[in-house]
Amino acid sequence: MSDNKNNKPLDRRALLRAGAAAAMAAPLGAFGAQAFGVRPPAIDFSEFPICRTASNTPPLTGAPRKLKLSWNAGAVCLAPVPVAIDHGFFQKQNLDVELVNYSGSTDQLLEAIATGKSDAGLGMALRWLKPLEQGFDVKIAAGTHGGCMRVLTRANSGIDKLADLKGKIVAVGDLAGPDKNFFSIQLAKLGIDPIKDVDFRPYPGNLLNLAVEKGEVQAFLASDPLAYLWLKDTQYKEVASNLDGEYKDKSCCIVGLRGSLVREDPQVARALTQALLDAAMFTSQNPDKAAKSFQPYAPKTATLADLEAMARYHTHHHHPVGDILKRELKGYADDLKTVSVFKPGTDTTKFAERIYVDIFSV
Repeated sequence: MSDNKNNKPLDRRALLRAGAAAAMAAPLGAFGAQAFGVRPPAIDFSEFPICRTASNTPPLTGAPRKLKLSWNAGAVCLAPVPVAIDHGFFQKQNLDVELVNYSGSTDQLLEAIATGKSDAGLGMALRWLKPLEQGFDVKIAAGTHGGCMRVLTRANSGIDKLADLKGKIVAVGDLAGPDKNFFSIQLAKLGIDPIKDVDFRPYPGNLLNLAVEKGEVQAFLASDPLAYLWLKDTQYKEVASNLDGEYKDKSCCIVGLRGSLVREDPQVARALTQALLDAAMFTSQNPDKAAKSFQPYAPKTATLADLEAMARYHTHHHHPVGDILKRELKGYADDLKTVSVFKPGTDTTKFAERIYVDIFSV
């Protein structure tokens, strides 16, 4: 398939009308608190009844609560984070949020949240679930969005669908990465052994396209913004993404809260989650404004039009909480069994129950 998905993002709102989720999303660099003095914009919740209910959470009183939120500043799918700063969503909840651009391993990030070095963080479910199996004191409060992983190849490669990767060499930025896990799961569902039938090879993330240009590999896995920018070149095409099939209605990224924050100060935990939910909703409804908020963190080659197209492509209207979130987490854990990331005997129902929190019911 091509990258024409960028032209049809908003029609996925139907899944919300069917009763899908509640809201949230974000990531970015290491700068301090939100811009005070900005009046939070009104959000039209009429299309999103679930989110309208969640948005009734009362703001905190007293002095603004200081929190640290860890994220990946280069991830355009986390645009709701700078949106929350620029448009006052943290301020609306009486929060003073410091954004920490985290570049360490997932285990280190989860340990930082669990031990109080950070109060919350954002990341990819298929990256977090295995480390969370180790028992980190981190609770998943919401999904943030779907759509940030793609399979790309040269336009004349002869690879037109995921099944065509059988017998091919595929470049990946990380052999344990979420995109490698996700597309391995999809290959397994097609009856293709991702270990025996596909040769995944690691390359630096910003050089993945060079590997296919040199003929060292036949395809590569990439995330936005790089994937989107490469697809602007007609010599490339998209073979698959994590918005295909059943996954178009699922979130791929999640927000985790410090377990002790949830237990000892649930109102603050709710306020932070709510601010992210509202920022995600605003991003869904105002991708042009979200693009402007993210522009300082984007590659210099990305135009505002590019960033707006990416904001539209990512499903910021889908950010599940509660039972919907728990079902999605269980589903991903079940998927990870199929590629031997989780042990066959893992009770995924109990696992999902342990790692998630219905933050608006605490």
